[in-house]
Amino acid sequence: MGEERDGVALTNLDQPLFDGADATKGDLVDYLDAVRDRIIPGLAGRPLSVVRVRPGQEPFVQKNLPKYTPAWVPSTTLWAETSRRQIRYALCDDRRTLLWFANQRAVEYHVTLGLAGALDHPTHLVLDLDPPEGAGFDAVVTAAGLVRRALDAEGLTGLVKTSGSKGVHVFVPVDGTDDDVAAATRALAARAERLDPATATTAFIKDDRGGRVFLDPTRAHGATVAAAYSPRIRPGATVSFPVTWDDLASVTPADFTVRTVPGLLGADDPWHGRMPAPQRLPEDLVAEGHTIPVARRRSVPPRAR
Repeated sequence: MGEERDGVALTNLDQPLFDGADATKGDLVDYLDAVRDRIIPGLAGRPLSVVRVRPGQEPFVQKNLPKYTPAWVPSTTLWAETSRRQIRYALCDDRRTLLWFANQRAVEYHVTLGLAGALDHPTHLVLDLDPPEGAGFDAVVTAAGLVRRALDAEGLTGLVKTSGSKGVHVFVPVDGTDDDVAAATRALAARAERLDPATATTAFIKDDRGGRVFLDPTRAHGATVAAAYSPRIRPGATVSFPVTWDDLASVTPADFTVRTVPGLLGADDPWHGRMPAPQRLPEDLVAEGHTIPVARRRSVPPRAR
């Protein structure tokens, strides 16, 4: 079974997407096309990494565009210090490119925190909240409340979305350099942890977390994050979906899948349409963060060549 949309040939649409997805490749294509006006604003202009899954194979991350990529797919070439080579990343700026990736069985869409050409000025501070093994989503909801309180105390506002896996992502639009945003991320996580150290932790080593929700303070510099509305390779083909702070306690990540999300969307965009304007980082938050050791060697951001 196949068809064509926007000049992109779509093939094998009736194939299962992946084990446990309860969805076909065609469902992925239909979903991404249905939410294109929601997902593309979060992808546009940002170096893109995707997670693809081929029939009978394990999922794999693709950063460097393959040689057979159509010439019309926008891209940017960046130097990767870790692999000591140039990487040609896609820029998914339009429907045609999104459909091409969907036909390549690209399920997950992960973007840099900064735009191409300005990777040293991330547009958002991001905290990734990850529950301990065996914990329910309610534990993450409680930890998210701590992050919200820490933000409120500094006069900052942000949005929250399910990660599409077991946790949530908190996005705070900011105006600052990469070093200062990274410092503010560490300080914000530390302050949320101090509000209830029995619930949340910034301990990077899993064995040190003691059954607490991990407030990941390392999403900075070269880090990427699953974009809002991105599907995930998880049972049921879940989606990273925006939720209001007040509604977070009444949902579960399994509520949002490639099958259910199109029917949940109204006329507005609950992510980009509600995102606050960029905020200046409080000086005390940045100063505190610069005193906190980095949990691990930071990833080296790609840079233009």
